[in-house]
Amino acid sequence: MAYQHILYEVKDKIAKITINRPDALNALHPAVLVEIKSSIEAAAKDDDVGVIVLTGAGRAFCAGVDLKSLEGIAGADVGANLNDAARSLQIAIETVPKVVIAMVNGFCITGGLEIALACDLIIAADEAKFGDTHVKWGLRCTWGMSQRLPHRVGMIKARELTFTAELISGKQAEHIGLANLAVPLEKLENTVKEMADKIMANSLDAVAAHKYLYNQSVKDFMAKGLEREYSTKVDIKDTLERVTSFAKK
Repeated sequence: MAYQHILYEVKDKIAKITINRPDALNALHPAVLVEIKSSIEAAAKDDDVGVIVLTGAGRAFCAGVDLKSLEGIAGADVGANLNDAARSLQIAIETVPKVVIAMVNGFCITGGLEIALACDLIIAADEAKFGDTHVKWGLRCTWGMSQRLPHRVGMIKARELTFTAELISGKQAEHIGLANLAVPLEKLENTVKEMADKIMANSLDAVAAHKYLYNQSVKDFMAKGLEREYSTKVDIKDTLERVTSFAKK
């Protein structure tokens, strides 16, 4: 498949998927999400791939949803087209029988963070910036933030990150357990490769089995919460004003 919005390469048994919209800080729209999912599925079928790495081009891993595409949004939900594509991608990441590492090189915000949280491991640059900015734009989470973030960092810290919409560094993300590891940006690529090599030195069938067991446990734990998040209707009155204001910048 020819990709327009991502780069895909396999080297040393590592499939590297790069979101390639650097001018937009790798912001997401449905076609981007579909391409990432397609590349995950391609890597799953490739016997020459042992580990999958997801990252972004330029200054960002992913800055979240392309808010400029949401001008005229009705209500606080980004809509079915984005939601369906994002949730389908998250399911693909969580069910592929290979480890998926999020290599967070820069901004990892809101929708980008929700995608990273679906990955098995997160390795970040010290200089990376993580954040949940739903409330800043008058949006509500619809891609699992209310379930995956507290599961990763604890309820109190998750509430703080969501309610303040503040950004934290890669090093802070490591400290609170959001990232497995944070290193200087110039060491990020090698550090991810070292982690991938450690994983691939083991039985990949056994790794896949344990990934399945870990994710089934999480799935059982979060199933009702995710359904509640997806189906809850909320009344946020200033969404259109906030998103439209951003789109005009």
